[in-house]
Amino acid sequence: MTHELKIALAQLNPTVGDVAGNLALLRKARATAADKGADLVMCSELVLSGYPPEDLVLKPAFQRACKSALEELAAETIDGGPAMLVGSPWADGEGVYNGLFLLAEGKIAASRFKHELPNYGVFDEKRVFKPGQLQGPVNFKGVRLGLPICEDLWFCDVAECLAESGAEILLSPNGSPFEIDKLDQRMNVSVARQQETDLPIIYVNQVGGQDELVFDGASFVLDRGQQIKCALPMFREAVELTHWRRTNEGWTCDPAPIPREFSLLEKIYQAMMLGLKDYVNKNHFPGVILGLSGGVDSALTAAVAVDALGADKVRAVMMPSPYTSRESLEDAEAVAKMLGISYEMISIEPAMKAFAHMLAKPFAGRNIDTTEENVQSRARGLTLMALSNKFGHMLLTTGNKSEMSVGYATLYGDMCGGYSVLKDIYKMTVFELSRWRNANHPLDALGPKGTVMPDRVITKAPSAELKLNQTDQDTLPPYDVLDGILECLVEREMTVDEIAAKGYDRATIARVWRMLDLAEYKRRQAPPGVKISSRAFGRDRRYPITNGFSAKV
Repeated sequence: MTHELKIALAQLNPTVGDVAGNLALLRKARATAADKGADLVMCSELVLSGYPPEDLVLKPAFQRACKSALEELAAETIDGGPAMLVGSPWADGEGVYNGLFLLAEGKIAASRFKHELPNYGVFDEKRVFKPGQLQGPVNFKGVRLGLPICEDLWFCDVAECLAESGAEILLSPNGSPFEIDKLDQRMNVSVARQQETDLPIIYVNQVGGQDELVFDGASFVLDRGQQIKCALPMFREAVELTHWRRTNEGWTCDPAPIPREFSLLEKIYQAMMLGLKDYVNKNHFPGVILGLSGGVDSALTAAVAVDALGADKVRAVMMPSPYTSRESLEDAEAVAKMLGISYEMISIEPAMKAFAHMLAKPFAGRNIDTTEENVQSRARGLTLMALSNKFGHMLLTTGNKSEMSVGYATLYGDMCGGYSVLKDIYKMTVFELSRWRNANHPLDALGPKGTVMPDRVITKAPSAELKLNQTDQDTLPPYDVLDGILECLVEREMTVDEIAAKGYDRATIARVWRMLDLAEYKRRQAPPGVKISSRAFGRDRRYPITNGFSAKV
């Protein structure tokens, strides 16, 4: 009977669809684990295909590529090195499964298929996968390993079935995206399963960015008595060895290193960095370009870009109009200098004059209104897209969640771009993150230490500067009020009465509700961006554009 077991937790950053690249990652992790003396290497959910693969798993050629790579990796375990637990799609004549495979002694020694398929929020697994049957543990070196796959751990029936059929350790591979409070949710679920089964749990999560999603890693071992015996870092790859011993009470894990815990703002900033970094690098862009206005949104976006990619991959353009203030010109230039990025100025005044002349006849007899303001924004969007096309840099949009919620953005203007760092960040949090970044240097950041934007950028009244003496509050409620109401409407789906009970004006609530609904058509055309909250716009929140339901005040 085996009395000791060394299990390596491989927290990796796969790329969806890059089967060959992901296979190389797995080989490298196995070699690292072998050097550490591991008996078994445990990886995250669908690591071979990347997660989430979405409709890609329905493509027969992709299914064959995954199966071939899995069999190739299995054959390599004949060398006497560590066995592996690898997640991969698996197709048979009845459907496609979300599978986990024990690779040992040169073959696929055992397989288990995910039973509970999530179909909420950003998850659509019932669309592409068939649920597996409840099954018992697999045998490895005389140890019965229970293998609940991600969502399986969130339901007591899977863990109970494994415990009742003799599992000694639960090993759960995960593809759990980052949200502000997700780490606590994972731990609470794991604690519940540990109490119910009295079995230790190994939780291995993916790390990296995939479109809107960021996977934060933060894998851990939860031993009997709900003791955390090992934890892997957030937002970075790691291969950590854990030592397990059989006792009279069952298997237990020796204490292993536990990294420091990030603050809330640090978690958010790290998620924005990783999301942008992987989106740019995995899609093979040479760098990014953005409009630098002198405002806080573009300054924070530029700082995140430099921290994630390096100053040499960030290009900033100031595009003044006759309404651009001297302070904005000074602040934009100061931000560029502090970050050490490429900076140039291209006036949009010639474009404004050209459009005014071109539209003079059809606009005759009409007063100047937001149409002319939007022309300015679209002239800037056109300019930035032209530079993006010519030089290949991906254009970053700089709008925040508050603006996108209520439509305070111009289609084909400031909404132009390929990715939005602040898409799920409310304005008040933008201010907090900017102050935090000025006072802190993020872990692994490529940007400079110290202040990255003048304090005036954070403290001055926000303005689109599309007409004289304009501020955002000419059109919107104060941002602290707006953000509070939006969080109630978007994240919590609260009624007018419930929001009013928190002290907000009922007329203002109804106004914000209406703006939120009217802006849905804009959000459908917005670029992807990093998911931070429990309810990000995009895959997470899907409302009809044509919508006759309104607030009752």
